[in-house]
Amino acid sequence: PEFIRKAFPRTWFHPRWHLLTWYPRGVLNEAFADQVIEFIEVEESIQEAPFDRYADLSGLTHIRIGIDHLIHTARRRRKVKQPAKSALFADNPMTFGVAHSYELLMSDAMIEVRAFKERRAAAQWLEVPLKTLECPL
Repeated sequence: PEFIRKAFPRTWFHPRWHLLTWYPRGVLNEAFADQVIEFIEVEESIQEAPFDRYADLSGLTHIRIGIDHLIHTARRRRKVKQPAKSALFADNPMTFGVAHSYELLMSDAMIEVRAFKERRAAAQWLEVPLKTLECPL
């Protein structure tokens, strides 16, 4: 199949590209962020090979995550031993600022995080067609 819908809301896996995509809506708070991290960690434990990630944050209305929580999350994710790319697309300055902060906190980790203001640049970095980053809904 071109993509497989996952159990976590608004999340799909693209087997051809070894890519997990996520399109959150509404408010991203600390509890929701923890849920997505737990989901990704489960996926990492069951997938046969490392996979890249793409989060399209353009559907968020608010981000309510403190810097302490962002630092805690980065420390937790830095422990991952499998190399992967994680692209964060943000179309507004506040969301991009949070995504870029996470990118900086994850520098030199096995998971390479990049924040993007353009989907096309994210697709090029992930080495996938731009169409792959469109929400399947």
